[in-house]
Amino acid sequence: MVRFLHTADWQIGMTRRFLEPEAQSRFTSARADVIRTLGRVAADQGCAFVVVCGDVFESNHLTGQTVRRALEALRSVPVPVYLLPGNHDPLDAASIFRSDLFLAEVPDHVHVLDHPGVHRLADGVELVAAPWTSKHPGRDLVAEAVQALPEGPAPDGVTRVVVGHGGVDDFDPQWRDHATIRTGVLAEALDGGRIHYVALGDRHSRTAVAGRDDIYYAGTPEPTRETEIAPGEVLVVDVAIDAGPGADPGVRSARVQVTPHPVASWSFRVMDRQVDTDADLDALDAELAAVPDKDRAVVFLNLRGTLGVAQHARLEVLRERHRDHLGALVERDQHREVVVVSDQQEWGELGLGGFLGSAVDEIRVDAEQATGEPAPQDEPFVAGRPDDGDSARDALSLLYRLSRSAS
Repeated sequence: MVRFLHTADWQIGMTRRFLEPEAQSRFTSARADVIRTLGRVAADQGCAFVVVCGDVFESNHLTGQTVRRALEALRSVPVPVYLLPGNHDPLDAASIFRSDLFLAEVPDHVHVLDHPGVHRLADGVELVAAPWTSKHPGRDLVAEAVQALPEGPAPDGVTRVVVGHGGVDDFDPQWRDHATIRTGVLAEALDGGRIHYVALGDRHSRTAVAGRDDIYYAGTPEPTRETEIAPGEVLVVDVAIDAGPGADPGVRSARVQVTPHPVASWSFRVMDRQVDTDADLDALDAELAAVPDKDRAVVFLNLRGTLGVAQHARLEVLRERHRDHLGALVERDQHREVVVVSDQQEWGELGLGGFLGSAVDEIRVDAEQATGEPAPQDEPFVAGRPDDGDSARDALSLLYRLSRSAS
């Protein structure tokens, strides 16, 4: 039996626009630190080696500091590591893998799968690599590498692991990208014992391909977006060649077991919530307060509902407070559908006079005029509406908050 660790899409050096500089710095560090974590998993689980199936780096244009920190983290991994160039870090003229810095400082046990085809390891393991040499290869690199293998099953004592990167036709049936990987070619080679496992990268969600347990995307070891499914893991893979009673002597098929192990320190989550009452705001406040490891949590907040000006002012305070604790609190305009209703009673209770009272009246008039028709005093202002009504809504909320703090 061969046991190894399958991972991919480290994307060292990745930036996220929704992160503030301080959070981005921690996010960047986490993408290097997770290499040490997966190294500990490899050691604890008795893995013979690690394969990284593409996109080790976010691009081929990173600072020397970023590359050196990744190499230092790789130095701590106690087993051989095999890096496959992917679409983000292809093996082109500008490749990090060919840079003087990388070549001078890469640890001896870290190897780049820098040519397609077979790379022989110890103990009868062969890695069948399909490295990217450009961002747009225009052909199925994985199928090419598999079809170049000798006909027939793998020789006795040889375990073959395909290491590839890119989308598969299961998810791209219209073949919008000529580099799409043909799963039929892989399934035929697996069923015939020509290869025994296909380790893929590119898809950031852990995914079994074509309903099989021998073709897998490992996903990214640290999450990158809220739509990913089962990110933040690495896979420990056991491959045992079936040579027992009843096995077909002409086919060296394999029994494969894939076990995910969580390694991420960051989390991404989506909260879709209805907010119409003070009780709804209480629940939202409590839910955000309960998020674990807040400084490494990104919350995508999608709100809908109808709030009074006072309630909306409270919501703004709530957002600000939790935003300071979280790695990021992200609210995108297309997912924000909060209608704010201005109630004259709310302003009357404050007893505003003088300049503030006049300002409130003027802003309310501007908001009503922005709707294009005379509006009653409870005319709603829709958050995100591209007109002056939106600005008036925000101004009313701010005035309310300032007035309450001064009263």
